[in-house]
Amino acid sequence: MDSVDLSVLKTLEAWRDEAHPAWLVTVVETFGSSPRPPGAMLALRADGRAVGSVSGGCIEDDLVRRAQSGELLNDRAEKVVYGVTAEEARRFGLPCGGTLRLVIEPVRGAAWVGELLERIRAHRITRRCLQLATLQVALSDADKREAEVAYDDDTLVTLHGPRWRLLIIGAGQTSTYLAQMAQALDYEVTVCDPREEMRAAWNVPETQLLATMPDDAVLAFAADARTAIIALTHDPKLDDMALLEALKSDAFYVGALGSKANNAKRRERLALFDLAPGEIGRLHGPVGLAIGSRTPPEIAVAILAQLIQVRSGRTQEQDQRAACAV
Repeated sequence: MDSVDLSVLKTLEAWRDEAHPAWLVTVVETFGSSPRPPGAMLALRADGRAVGSVSGGCIEDDLVRRAQSGELLNDRAEKVVYGVTAEEARRFGLPCGGTLRLVIEPVRGAAWVGELLERIRAHRITRRCLQLATLQVALSDADKREAEVAYDDDTLVTLHGPRWRLLIIGAGQTSTYLAQMAQALDYEVTVCDPREEMRAAWNVPETQLLATMPDDAVLAFAADARTAIIALTHDPKLDDMALLEALKSDAFYVGALGSKANNAKRRERLALFDLAPGEIGRLHGPVGLAIGSRTPPEIAVAILAQLIQVRSGRTQEQDQRAACAV
Protein backbone atom coordinates (compact mmCIF):
# COMPACT_ATOMS: atom_id res chain seq x y z
CA MET A 1 0.00 0.00 0.00
CA ASP A 2 1.48 3.34 -1.06
CA SER A 3 1.41 6.68 0.67
CA VAL A 4 -0.48 9.31 -1.32
CA ASP A 5 2.58 11.14 -2.63
CA LEU A 6 4.25 7.87 -3.65
CA SER A 7 1.13 6.94 -5.64
CA VAL A 8 1.33 10.32 -7.40
CA LEU A 9 4.97 9.80 -8.33
CA LYS A 10 4.36 6.25 -9.56
CA THR A 11 1.51 7.54 -11.69
CA LEU A 12 3.74 10.20 -13.25
CA GLU A 13 6.35 7.53 -13.98
CA ALA A 14 3.70 5.40 -15.73
CA TRP A 15 2.57 8.41 -17.79
CA ARG A 16 6.05 9.53 -18.85
CA ASP A 17 6.09 7.92 -22.26
CA GLU A 18 2.44 8.40 -23.13
CA ALA A 19 1.18 10.93 -25.64
CA HIS A 20 -0.90 12.94 -23.19
CA PRO A 21 0.76 15.96 -21.55
CA ALA A 22 0.95 15.62 -17.76
CA TRP A 23 1.47 17.97 -14.83
CA LEU A 24 2.42 17.75 -11.18
CA VAL A 25 0.37 20.06 -8.96
CA THR A 26 1.82 20.83 -5.51
CA VAL A 27 0.33 22.77 -2.61
CA VAL A 28 3.08 25.23 -1.66
CA GLU A 29 1.32 27.54 0.80
CA THR A 30 -1.95 27.66 2.71
CA PHE A 31 -3.65 30.52 4.51
CA GLY A 32 -6.44 30.12 7.03
CA SER A 33 -8.35 26.85 6.97
CA SER A 34 -7.35 24.55 4.11
CA PRO A 35 -8.30 20.98 3.21
CA ARG A 36 -4.74 19.78 2.41
CA PRO A 37 -1.34 20.79 3.84
CA PRO A 38 1.68 22.17 1.97
CA GLY A 39 3.39 19.38 0.05
CA ALA A 40 0.15 17.66 -0.98
CA MET A 41 0.37 16.58 -4.62
CA LEU A 42 -1.81 15.77 -7.61
CA ALA A 43 -0.82 14.07 -10.87
CA LEU A 44 -2.90 15.48 -13.72
CA ARG A 45 -3.18 14.47 -17.38
CA ALA A 46 -4.59 16.33 -20.37
CA ASP A 47 -7.35 13.74 -20.87
CA GLY A 48 -8.68 14.47 -17.37
CA ARG A 49 -7.14 11.61 -15.41
CA ALA A 50 -5.99 12.65 -11.94
CA VAL A 51 -4.34 10.87 -8.99
CA GLY A 52 -3.79 12.46 -5.59
CA SER A 53 -5.40 15.46 -3.96
CA VAL A 54 -4.76 19.14 -3.29
CA SER A 55 -8.20 19.96 -1.85
CA GLY A 56 -11.50 18.37 -0.97
CA GLY A 57 -12.38 17.90 -4.63
CA CYS A 58 -13.68 21.14 -6.12
CA ILE A 59 -10.26 22.52 -7.00
CA GLU A 60 -9.38 19.18 -8.59
CA ASP A 61 -12.47 19.54 -10.77
CA ASP A 62 -11.31 22.98 -11.94
CA LEU A 63 -7.78 21.73 -12.61
CA VAL A 64 -9.15 18.83 -14.66
CA ARG A 65 -11.26 21.29 -16.64
CA ARG A 66 -8.21 23.49 -17.32
CA ALA A 67 -6.14 20.48 -18.41
CA GLN A 68 -8.80 19.20 -20.78
CA SER A 69 -9.38 22.66 -22.29
CA GLY A 70 -5.68 23.26 -22.96
CA GLU A 71 -5.32 26.16 -20.51
CA LEU A 72 -2.36 24.73 -18.59
CA LEU A 73 1.20 25.68 -19.62
CA ASN A 74 3.56 23.13 -21.17
CA ASP A 75 6.84 25.07 -21.15
CA ARG A 76 7.15 26.44 -17.63
CA ALA A 77 5.71 26.15 -14.14
CA GLU A 78 2.60 28.11 -13.29
CA LYS A 79 1.67 29.65 -9.94
CA VAL A 80 -2.04 29.60 -9.09
CA VAL A 81 -4.01 30.82 -6.07
CA TYR A 82 -7.47 29.56 -5.12
CA GLY A 83 -9.76 31.12 -2.58
CA VAL A 84 -8.47 34.69 -2.43
CA THR A 85 -11.96 36.12 -2.18
CA ALA A 86 -14.94 34.89 -0.18
CA GLU A 87 -16.76 34.30 -3.48
CA GLU A 88 -13.95 32.08 -4.79
CA ALA A 89 -13.79 30.19 -1.50
CA ARG A 90 -17.50 29.42 -1.78
CA ARG A 91 -17.17 28.53 -5.46
CA PHE A 92 -14.36 26.04 -4.87
CA GLY A 93 -15.72 24.67 -1.61
CA LEU A 94 -12.83 25.87 0.55
CA PRO A 95 -13.38 26.30 4.29
CA CYS A 96 -14.16 29.78 5.54
CA GLY A 97 -11.11 31.97 4.96
CA GLY A 98 -9.15 29.18 3.29
CA THR A 99 -6.63 29.94 0.55
CA LEU A 100 -4.35 27.57 -1.38
CA ARG A 101 -1.31 28.51 -3.46
CA LEU A 102 -0.33 25.86 -5.99
CA VAL A 103 2.55 25.27 -8.38
CA ILE A 104 1.61 23.45 -11.59
CA GLU A 105 4.59 22.04 -13.50
CA PRO A 106 4.67 20.03 -16.73
CA VAL A 107 6.46 16.69 -16.27
CA ARG A 108 6.21 14.94 -19.60
CA GLY A 109 9.30 12.78 -20.10
CA ALA A 110 10.93 14.10 -16.90
CA ALA A 111 13.79 11.74 -15.94
CA TRP A 112 13.84 12.95 -12.34
CA VAL A 113 10.64 11.02 -11.57
CA GLY A 114 12.28 7.61 -11.96
CA GLU A 115 15.40 8.70 -10.07
CA LEU A 116 13.31 10.04 -7.19
CA LEU A 117 11.35 6.78 -6.98
CA GLU A 118 14.61 4.80 -6.83
CA ARG A 119 15.82 7.00 -3.98
CA ILE A 120 12.56 6.48 -2.08
CA ARG A 121 12.76 2.71 -2.57
CA ALA A 122 16.26 2.86 -1.09
CA HIS A 123 14.82 4.72 1.93
CA ARG A 124 16.81 7.85 1.08
CA ILE A 125 15.14 11.05 2.20
CA THR A 126 15.50 13.30 -0.82
CA ARG A 127 15.35 17.03 -1.40
CA ARG A 128 13.81 17.97 -4.75
CA CYS A 129 14.58 21.49 -5.95
CA LEU A 130 12.57 22.85 -8.89
CA GLN A 131 13.55 26.02 -10.74
CA LEU A 132 10.15 27.36 -11.77
CA ALA A 133 11.32 29.33 -14.82
CA THR A 134 13.42 26.61 -16.43
CA LEU A 135 11.82 23.41 -15.02
CA GLN A 136 15.28 22.20 -14.00
CA VAL A 137 15.09 19.68 -11.14
CA ALA A 138 17.93 18.78 -8.79
CA LEU A 139 17.75 15.84 -6.36
CA SER A 140 19.96 15.57 -3.29
CA ASP A 141 20.06 13.80 0.06
CA ALA A 142 18.18 15.57 2.84
CA ASP A 143 17.66 15.47 6.57
CA LYS A 144 14.23 14.42 7.82
CA ARG A 145 14.24 17.42 10.16
CA GLU A 146 14.16 19.84 7.22
CA ALA A 147 10.97 21.64 6.32
CA GLU A 148 8.83 19.52 4.02
CA VAL A 149 8.16 22.48 1.70
CA ALA A 150 10.14 25.66 0.99
CA TYR A 151 8.89 28.06 -1.66
CA ASP A 152 9.62 31.45 -3.18
CA ASP A 153 8.77 32.96 -6.54
CA ASP A 154 11.72 31.25 -8.23
CA THR A 155 12.20 27.92 -6.47
CA LEU A 156 10.14 25.10 -4.97
CA VAL A 157 11.86 22.64 -2.61
CA THR A 158 10.02 19.54 -1.39
CA LEU A 159 11.12 16.54 0.71
CA HIS A 160 10.29 12.99 -0.33
CA GLY A 161 10.71 9.60 1.29
CA PRO A 162 9.66 8.10 4.64
CA ARG A 163 10.23 10.67 7.35
CA TRP A 164 8.73 8.54 10.15
CA ARG A 165 9.85 5.10 11.29
CA LEU A 166 7.92 2.25 12.87
CA LEU A 167 9.54 -0.73 14.59
CA ILE A 168 7.10 -3.59 15.14
CA ILE A 169 8.03 -6.42 17.48
CA GLY A 170 6.35 -9.59 16.21
CA ALA A 171 5.50 -10.76 12.68
CA GLY A 172 1.94 -11.92 13.30
CA GLN A 173 -1.33 -11.09 11.59
CA THR A 174 -1.94 -7.81 13.41
CA SER A 175 1.59 -6.74 12.49
CA THR A 176 0.86 -7.47 8.83
CA TYR A 177 -2.15 -5.13 8.75
CA LEU A 178 -0.32 -2.50 10.80
CA ALA A 179 2.70 -2.53 8.49
CA GLN A 180 0.58 -2.24 5.35
CA MET A 181 -1.48 0.65 6.70
CA ALA A 182 1.52 2.42 8.23
CA GLN A 183 3.25 2.55 4.85
CA ALA A 184 0.30 4.57 3.55
CA LEU A 185 0.98 7.09 6.34
CA ASP A 186 4.62 7.65 5.32
CA TYR A 187 6.23 5.23 7.80
CA GLU A 188 9.33 3.24 6.99
CA VAL A 189 8.47 -0.09 8.61
CA THR A 190 10.84 -2.55 10.26
CA VAL A 191 9.63 -5.81 11.82
CA CYS A 192 11.61 -7.81 14.38
CA ASP A 193 10.82 -11.41 15.29
CA PRO A 194 13.44 -13.95 16.44
CA ARG A 195 10.96 -16.81 15.83
CA GLU A 196 11.81 -18.47 12.52
CA GLU A 197 8.31 -19.83 11.92
CA MET A 198 6.81 -16.32 12.21
CA ARG A 199 9.39 -14.75 9.90
CA ALA A 200 8.75 -17.47 7.28
CA ALA A 201 5.14 -16.33 6.91
CA TRP A 202 5.93 -12.59 6.62
CA ASN A 203 5.06 -11.21 3.16
CA VAL A 204 4.64 -7.43 3.37
CA PRO A 205 6.69 -5.81 0.57
CA GLU A 206 9.10 -2.93 1.22
CA THR A 207 9.53 -3.73 4.91
CA GLN A 208 12.73 -4.77 6.65
CA LEU A 209 12.55 -8.06 8.58
CA LEU A 210 14.98 -8.65 11.46
CA ALA A 211 15.80 -11.94 13.18
CA THR A 212 17.61 -10.41 16.16
CA MET A 213 16.35 -10.37 19.74
CA PRO A 214 13.94 -7.49 20.40
CA ASP A 215 16.14 -5.57 22.87
CA ASP A 216 19.08 -5.69 20.45
CA ALA A 217 16.81 -4.54 17.61
CA VAL A 218 15.59 -1.55 19.61
CA LEU A 219 19.11 -0.51 20.58
CA ALA A 220 20.36 -0.83 16.99
CA PHE A 221 17.36 1.12 15.71
CA ALA A 222 18.55 4.28 17.52
CA ALA A 223 15.02 5.60 17.94
CA ASP A 224 14.48 9.34 17.63
CA ALA A 225 11.49 11.65 18.02
CA ARG A 226 10.05 10.45 14.69
CA THR A 227 10.08 6.79 15.71
CA ALA A 228 7.28 4.58 17.07
CA ILE A 229 7.95 1.17 18.67
CA ILE A 230 5.08 -1.28 19.16
CA ALA A 231 5.25 -4.74 20.74
CA LEU A 232 2.73 -7.20 19.29
CA THR A 233 4.09 -10.71 19.87
CA HIS A 234 1.70 -11.78 22.70
CA ASP A 235 4.82 -13.25 24.30
CA PRO A 236 5.72 -11.27 27.45
CA LYS A 237 9.35 -12.39 27.27
CA LEU A 238 9.82 -10.90 23.80
CA ASP A 239 7.61 -7.85 24.26
CA ASP A 240 9.11 -6.90 27.62
CA MET A 241 12.65 -7.18 26.23
CA ALA A 242 11.79 -4.60 23.61
CA LEU A 243 9.95 -2.31 26.01
CA LEU A 244 12.81 -2.20 28.50
CA GLU A 245 14.92 -0.43 25.86
CA ALA A 246 12.14 1.37 23.99
CA LEU A 247 10.85 3.22 27.07
CA LYS A 248 14.32 4.66 27.65
CA SER A 249 14.62 5.82 24.04
CA ASP A 250 13.56 9.05 22.32
CA ALA A 251 10.68 7.32 20.47
CA PHE A 252 7.58 9.51 20.42
CA TYR A 253 5.34 6.46 20.93
CA VAL A 254 5.86 3.12 22.67
CA GLY A 255 2.96 0.66 22.84
CA ALA A 256 2.18 -2.94 23.71
CA LEU A 257 -0.70 -5.23 22.84
CA GLY A 258 -2.74 -6.80 25.64
CA SER A 259 -5.67 -6.24 27.98
CA LYS A 260 -5.70 -3.69 30.79
CA ALA A 261 -5.02 -6.46 33.29
CA ASN A 262 -2.10 -7.85 31.31
CA ASN A 263 -0.60 -4.42 30.84
CA ALA A 264 -0.95 -3.70 34.55
CA LYS A 265 1.08 -6.86 35.23
CA ARG A 266 3.54 -5.77 32.54
CA ARG A 267 4.08 -2.43 34.29
CA GLU A 268 4.75 -4.28 37.54
CA ARG A 269 7.38 -6.41 35.78
CA LEU A 270 9.00 -3.39 34.16
CA ALA A 271 9.24 -1.67 37.56
CA LEU A 272 11.59 -4.45 38.71
CA PHE A 273 14.21 -3.24 36.26
CA ASP A 274 16.07 0.07 35.82
CA LEU A 275 13.08 2.05 34.53
CA ALA A 276 11.90 5.21 36.27
CA PRO A 277 8.15 5.66 36.93
CA GLY A 278 8.04 8.38 34.26
CA GLU A 279 9.53 6.03 31.69
CA ILE A 280 7.01 3.31 32.51
CA GLY A 281 4.28 5.95 32.31
CA ARG A 282 5.15 6.50 28.65
CA LEU A 283 3.80 3.05 27.77
CA HIS A 284 0.61 2.99 25.71
CA GLY A 285 -0.94 -0.24 26.94
CA PRO A 286 -3.40 -1.42 25.85
CA VAL A 287 -2.06 -0.08 22.58
CA GLY A 288 -4.28 2.08 20.33
CA LEU A 289 -7.39 4.18 20.83
CA ALA A 290 -10.29 2.59 22.69
CA ILE A 291 -12.67 2.22 19.73
CA GLY A 292 -13.91 -1.30 20.44
CA SER A 293 -11.48 -2.95 18.01
CA ARG A 294 -11.29 -6.76 18.13
CA THR A 295 -10.02 -8.12 14.80
CA PRO A 296 -6.40 -7.68 13.62
CA PRO A 297 -7.26 -5.01 11.01
CA GLU A 298 -9.42 -3.14 13.53
CA ILE A 299 -6.59 -3.21 16.07
CA ALA A 300 -4.23 -1.86 13.41
CA VAL A 301 -6.64 1.00 12.69
CA ALA A 302 -6.87 1.81 16.42
CA ILE A 303 -3.07 1.87 16.73
CA LEU A 304 -2.57 4.13 13.74
CA ALA A 305 -5.34 6.44 14.93
CA GLN A 306 -3.48 6.87 18.19
CA LEU A 307 -0.20 7.48 16.37
CA ILE A 308 -1.90 10.25 14.39
CA GLN A 309 -3.33 11.66 17.60
CA VAL A 310 0.02 11.68 19.40
CA ARG A 311 1.85 13.14 16.38
CA SER A 312 -0.67 15.99 16.21
CA GLY A 313 -0.31 16.72 19.92
CA ARG A 314 -3.97 16.12 20.66
CA THR A 315 -5.62 14.06 23.39
CA GLN A 316 -8.65 11.79 23.12
CA GLU A 317 -10.52 14.12 25.45
CA GLN A 318 -9.89 17.07 23.11
CA ASP A 319 -11.16 15.08 20.14
CA GLN A 320 -14.29 14.03 22.05
CA ARG A 321 -15.03 17.64 23.02
CA ALA A 322 -14.50 18.79 19.44
CA ALA A 323 -16.88 16.11 18.17
CA CYS A 324 -19.54 17.17 20.67
CA ALA A 325 -19.23 20.79 19.57
CA VAL A 326 -20.01 20.02 15.91
